[in-house]
Amino acid sequence: MSSIHPLKVIVIGGGAAGFFGAITCASHHPHTQVILLEAGQQPLAKVRISGGGRCNVTHACFEPTQFVQNYPRGSKALRGAFSRFQAKNTVEWFTRQGVQLKTESDGRMFPTTDDSATIVNCLIRVAEQAGVRIKTQVPVASISYNNSNPYPFKIQLKTGEFLESDRVLLATGNHPSGYRFVQALGHTIIPPVPSLFTFNLKDQRLQDLAGVSVSSVQVKLPEAKLEQTGPLLITHWGLSGPAILKLSAWGARVLYDCGYKSPLQINWLPQEHPEQLKEKLLTLKSEFPKRLISANCPVDLPRRLWKQLVNYIGIDEEKRWSEISNKSLNQLIQELTQGSYNITGKGVFKEEFVTCGGVNLKEVDFKTMESRCCPGLYLAGELLDIDGITGGFNFQSAWTTGWLAGQSIGK
Repeated sequence: MSSIHPLKVIVIGGGAAGFFGAITCASHHPHTQVILLEAGQQPLAKVRISGGGRCNVTHACFEPTQFVQNYPRGSKALRGAFSRFQAKNTVEWFTRQGVQLKTESDGRMFPTTDDSATIVNCLIRVAEQAGVRIKTQVPVASISYNNSNPYPFKIQLKTGEFLESDRVLLATGNHPSGYRFVQALGHTIIPPVPSLFTFNLKDQRLQDLAGVSVSSVQVKLPEAKLEQTGPLLITHWGLSGPAILKLSAWGARVLYDCGYKSPLQINWLPQEHPEQLKEKLLTLKSEFPKRLISANCPVDLPRRLWKQLVNYIGIDEEKRWSEISNKSLNQLIQELTQGSYNITGKGVFKEEFVTCGGVNLKEVDFKTMESRCCPGLYLAGELLDIDGITGGFNFQSAWTTGWLAGQSIGK
């Protein structure tokens, strides 16, 4: 560090990773001058809308080796990173700032206020207290690097004004401008494609069932050999819910490559073995022969869905259990455990737009988050080729990479 001037750090991007990096740098390295540039009117836009406006801060899993299993891309690089700053540290950090978090039954963690403004206001307040200068509506046009200058980084704003700094933290999320900046500074970009999305499909079995949910379903992309289990929600356009979102994350590249047209296999009863299921149905047939098949569902399924599946394989509504043929029984078991559907397109998951792709992780030192291509450039958040499944995992990688960058950038 030169003795002539304080270390000037410019953070580009006012999201979760940018704020956390700026706060960490300014609070751990008082000799730094930290300026945060946000192109939009308001910083922390994604934090404001996430979790339906409640902000899913992180996930209640405090074992890094387990935590990394929730990242279709980036798990290997994050393993070491989480050993230094993980979900437990995030909870402690917010607690120190007076923000209490609570854990829901599925492990997601939210502020006890159930209001994302609690998180937004906390980050802005702590950044200002640490001395971070926050500038909004300041879009950046370009970044250049010249090591022979007193300040190696020259940042041109869209107004035409220039800013100079010793170091830069890029945390622009999945915005195309960020990819352009890092490419100009020597990085390669793995092309971004959507991750975390719902499936569009039109199928008579699901007609008029919008709003029906099943607590545990196994969904498979047979051609990609991928499967996930979890809650599923039938929608007007097709399928959503955690099982679908997880499958979309793991299958993001495969589904992109096939134009979001793919076979989908659904096991509505993953807890039932087909042979045991057959026994259960045969028992019902012998014990309650006079009962209507369509009106008597012996398994843990919403009745409307059961009725649609029974109807789909051609069992008449007035047919009784005593009248079911072996062929129909086998068809029903097949439909319940290995139903074949066709994805015809992708939907979006709320307003949260997550992508896979971004800066090639081999080009970043994950101990410091410094670029291996451009000295003094640091990278954090969704700009990197890291993405997690739904449940607070994307925010955790933003807090962690931002914290590591902030620790190192001021040294």
